[in-house]
Amino acid sequence: MIIKAGSIRKGMYILFKNEPALVTKTDFMSPGKGSAFMRAKFKNLKTGKVVEFTHKSTESVEEIEISSVQMQYLYSDGTDLVFMNPDTYDQVEVPQKLVGDKAQLLIPEAKVYIMTYDDQPIGVIFPQKINLKVVYAEEAVAGNTMGTAKKEIKLETGLIVLAPIFIKEGETVVIDTETFSFVSRA
Repeated sequence: MIIKAGSIRKGMYILFKNEPALVTKTDFMSPGKGSAFMRAKFKNLKTGKVVEFTHKSTESVEEIEISSVQMQYLYSDGTDLVFMNPDTYDQVEVPQKLVGDKAQLLIPEAKVYIMTYDDQPIGVIFPQKINLKVVYAEEAVAGNTMGTAKKEIKLETGLIVLAPIFIKEGETVVIDTETFSFVSRA
């Protein structure tokens, strides 16, 4: 759908230089002299690169339709992560670079949303919080209570996070997927 650049808003998906991009920031400027313009930041969904660009408010921009499907994680084959649609059993390979560090949060059968454009995966949306099992936690040391006492714990995916000293091996904890931080016991 073709829209005017003055209508670009944060969170929209547009075609920028023939590649899908997410609008991350917009700033509409209307100087006293001259024509109005829209300054926007775009995140290229294929490369992850962030670009700032200025459009005249009367220029045309193509807004694109991004679809998302809930899928479950199966396994990693080294360079790609394999997901399956639980309804149709179709499998999709997503390049690991598209997921980045968040791959450390994936356990088999974890459910995420795969975003696609032209039937190609362009992103993965994780839930806000995810439950993971603690596989290693040091014993609490007596007297280690200055401030909020924390210790490192290792989770089933290999991720190491700081948690309160009362967390023990074998427990399930809730991890924030944005900050990779401990939230609570599950």
